[in-house]
Amino acid sequence: MATKESKPNLSHSQVMEIIKRVYGLTVSIIRPMPSYDDQNFYVAPSEGGEYVLKIMNSADSHNITVNELQTHSMNFLHQRGLPVQTTLPTLTGQLMSIEEFDCGFGMQKYLVRLLTYLPGTTIAKITCSPQILYDVGKMAATLDTVLLQMEHPNITALQRENFIWNLTSIPLLNQYIHVMDGDPVQKVVKAVIEQYQIQVMPKLPLFRKCINHGDFNDHNLLVKPDGPSKYKISGILDFSDMSCGYFIFELAITIMYMMIENPNPVNVGGPVVAGWESVLPLSEAEGDSLYLLVLCRFCQSLVLARHAVIQQPENEEYLMTTARTGVRHLCRLWELGKEEVEKIWFQSAAQFSQP
Repeated sequence: MATKESKPNLSHSQVMEIIKRVYGLTVSIIRPMPSYDDQNFYVAPSEGGEYVLKIMNSADSHNITVNELQTHSMNFLHQRGLPVQTTLPTLTGQLMSIEEFDCGFGMQKYLVRLLTYLPGTTIAKITCSPQILYDVGKMAATLDTVLLQMEHPNITALQRENFIWNLTSIPLLNQYIHVMDGDPVQKVVKAVIEQYQIQVMPKLPLFRKCINHGDFNDHNLLVKPDGPSKYKISGILDFSDMSCGYFIFELAITIMYMMIENPNPVNVGGPVVAGWESVLPLSEAEGDSLYLLVLCRFCQSLVLARHAVIQQPENEEYLMTTARTGVRHLCRLWELGKEEVEKIWFQSAAQFSQP
């Protein structure tokens, strides 16, 4: 996991120099974009086009193979019609460049990519109708299904053992749980981790394996208007949490994040499940684990955000975006219990019909 020391902090002039030297482009417009532990800039060169310069944190920049696979995956999905970014080659034809800078903690290496800019509004900023939630579930299932076809000589690098954001890593949250000392929600988090170990871990062999995007959240999905009162998905961003996992993980992650800004969060699951099952119907073991896995993602978000704020207090507003609302949703789902929540989700999914 990235630390305060690994987050890049480049100035506008440094960014402009990189883009000129590495890509041969002259920046006419530049503005910072939000990021969890990397650094992103919107850039519009005078030569034309719109791009996002992504500077990876120095910790993740060391894993060249995983970054190559992320880039390869984006190109693979783009070629198959999914709305994802592609990478602009450097002047020497490379899809990535390693740059060395001192961001206040000595000289460190940072991996740099120039990605195509996708226009649109993040789903976090719109009121999500059941229809767009259905489309999100369908898109998440489609993405993971398409990735099953992808071949690469180093694809095993995505197994990423002990990757903290993979839902197989829930027991690892115990080493960070102290950041919630004194918070009554800590009791719920501990109970969810225990239930994961009892209820979900024995079922892992029954889940269907795949490659997960891993962060299908309301800030990584873009939409654009489709008629007077509808939206359609126009972009899928940020593949940095990709890892080998299970289809059910992606669905749980998607439901959790679609709940964050929704005025009726418990009702989100139904249309998302319906969209997902239009591509990939759930098995009994997967359906039985969905409730708990959604809670697990809330716990990951809450604990790891608190930990990140200790590392980057100046970035607290962005880091806690999901966690602040997530606390309420986690407690509400826990109070309702598995049986009641599953009833709401699965009955709604069964009755969902596209307009």
